[in-house]
Amino acid sequence: MQRSSESVAALAAALAKAQAQLVNPEKSLTGIIRSGRPGEGGGRSFRYAPLSSGLDIVRKTLGQHEIATVQSTAIDQPSGMVNLTTTLAHASGEWIASDWPVCPIVDAANPQRMGAALTYARRYALFTLVGIAGEDDLDAAVLCEPLNAPSSSKSSQGQTPATTVATGNGRVFAISGAA
Repeated sequence: MQRSSESVAALAAALAKAQAQLVNPEKSLTGIIRSGRPGEGGGRSFRYAPLSSGLDIVRKTLGQHEIATVQSTAIDQPSGMVNLTTTLAHASGEWIASDWPVCPIVDAANPQRMGAALTYARRYALFTLVGIAGEDDLDAAVLCEPLNAPSSSKSSQGQTPATTVATGNGRVFAISGAA
């Protein structure tokens, strides 16, 4: 869900100027997507930019145009999710925000899993909101899969299976519903 102040004219003007200067961060890390389907070995690899590289670029460029970024989390008890809100705030008081689900609350019991999900969500939410790309585009391959393919099937509990991702720094984590 996207939200904003009543007017975003000054913010939009400043963001347009900032976007003319923004560059995509260097994709210096490699991840591997393992589908977990029987008979599929290896997986697909992709390059991506660390959150820290994107933050350096975004803070420097947006700051020159009086735009601040704020990312905060909140627990949504009814849905059982930890959510991330990313806000761009302009010196004029105008703002725009976007919400992104991070992970189920139960993942808070595993700080590494929750931390990986939060970093992933922060990177996607921020890069999307400011209009930069931080990873290889692999979406077309996923879109070509049939809707009834195992990767989009639901478990007996009605949840989409998790995809395991191994990052270039040796960490392995699951991304629910992602391929």
